[in-house]
Amino acid sequence: MILESVSFTINLLFIVTTVFTLLWIIKKLKASKSVTILLIIWLGVQALLAKKGFYEVEDTIPPRFIFALMPALIFILYLFNATKSKAYIDKISYKELTIIHIVRIPVEIVLFALYTVQLVPELMTFEGANFDIISGVTAPLIYFFVLNKENFNKNILLGWNILCLLLLLVILVIAILSAPTPLQHLAFDQPNIAVFHFPFIWLPSFIVPVVLFAHLAALRKLLIK
Repeated sequence: MILESVSFTINLLFIVTTVFTLLWIIKKLKASKSVTILLIIWLGVQALLAKKGFYEVEDTIPPRFIFALMPALIFILYLFNATKSKAYIDKISYKELTIIHIVRIPVEIVLFALYTVQLVPELMTFEGANFDIISGVTAPLIYFFVLNKENFNKNILLGWNILCLLLLLVILVIAILSAPTPLQHLAFDQPNIAVFHFPFIWLPSFIVPVVLFAHLAALRKLLIK
């Protein structure tokens, strides 16, 4: 099996990170029962598809990898266009939309561990072109030293969200272009194959959309509300 080289600790760390992210949505964002059930089903479907080798087929057009990411992006688009969900988003505190980004620290640790066993390219780690760990490390700093002030500087929060969103988009593009699909343009010697497998399929299908949502929600509140 291709992921036999991945330690139990790394698998567990990523699963715990995913569960933590789900609980943040349920407890801190007070997700409705229907949304909670939908998310659990989504995680289960993605796990099953990965276990069955659905994403390992490399030569399809469009790449099957799109089915891990695109439905979540469409759901986010819906949330930002539906009247009720926009009102809900505007009630989420900046603190909650900031602290969730700490999940990017264990994610980066996991990616580096996967790189050491040749399951993702160096480009996708903090030793390569992935500086997304900055978002995770600075999130608690923004939380405690900016948002804890009664009249905090919104320009700092705005700049931080824009910077971290760009870092997220950079690694997302690298990950897509490094995967062994017809879209691959990078990392031919050591492609991005870990995310085709369980539990790491939850990175593009769940964790990335969640942190993307958190940035977009914060930016909406800062720029539009």
